[in-house]
Amino acid sequence: MDYSKMGSEKAKEMIKDKCVTVVGYGNSALDIANECANINGMEKPCTMVVRTKQWIIPNFYAWGINISNFYLTRFAELLIHKPGEGFLLSILATVLTPLRLMISKFAESYYSIPMKKHGMVPDHSFFEGMVGCMLSTTPKDHYKNLEEGIIVIKKSKTFGFCKEGVLVEGESTLVKSDIVIFGTGFNGDQNIKDMFISKYFHTIVVGSTSTATPLYRECIHPKIPQLAVIGYSDNYANVYTSELRSKWLAYFMDGGFRLPSVKAMQRDVLECEKVMKRYSREESRTPCIGLLPTWYNDRLCEDMGCNPRRKNGFFAELFESYGPDDYNDLHPK
Repeated sequence: MDYSKMGSEKAKEMIKDKCVTVVGYGNSALDIANECANINGMEKPCTMVVRTKQWIIPNFYAWGINISNFYLTRFAELLIHKPGEGFLLSILATVLTPLRLMISKFAESYYSIPMKKHGMVPDHSFFEGMVGCMLSTTPKDHYKNLEEGIIVIKKSKTFGFCKEGVLVEGESTLVKSDIVIFGTGFNGDQNIKDMFISKYFHTIVVGSTSTATPLYRECIHPKIPQLAVIGYSDNYANVYTSELRSKWLAYFMDGGFRLPSVKAMQRDVLECEKVMKRYSREESRTPCIGLLPTWYNDRLCEDMGCNPRRKNGFFAELFESYGPDDYNDLHPK
């Protein structure tokens, strides 16, 4: 049964007055657990089985400062090595590395305060969480529900099932469960593979166990240029990013530009993957443009013949964060 495809009333009816265990700790799992907690309250606390800790934040303000100014501006991207960068930009990113580390520590010092109370501070840095999109936004009353015991967290790499519920590694007592919901997200690779019958396409369409699916501009497969995928790569504002890709794809299909050669597209994909691996954790293969969102959007704008500079003035362009509003009036030429 797919919980995400159920209507709100049916989902509410299914979990009401039930002992619910949610597996996962990302956006989906957090939303489901807090929904269960709000419906059942203390009478039927919701249990979360967490296998991988990650940074969860209530908003983008740390110590009263909007951290999007540290991660979503052109100046912030000067602190990071980029695909195809020149010598001067490479030197600048290297010199500014200490500043990038200080910004990460600043954010960690704030967001880790409530997480420490529940032993949920992840092993990776806040910056690594941003790079790999391993960062979630907490529902409004999440920490309140944890404090009141309406949500109970069980940290475990493995777990099993029995007639009465869930057996968690390291726990002497089982977690009584009427319903277990896997809030672990979607298997994007499998969904892409399922589009094809051919075994050959199954072998080339997705990446290896250590790499993400190779997509040019995070959209078109170099070896299968007839295939375009919208929404596979993650970001912190997926709606507007997907809208930009859709405009890019529509402009391409309308004959607005031609794709590079297969080798050129593969080279571009490898350059982007090299940068991602430089900053992300070894086990991470999540397709994500959280590292360089503005740089990525610039490439789409340039392909469509649009001016990628969307701000008014030099300092605004350098220090103001980019978001959906900056691309409202984007019209391919």
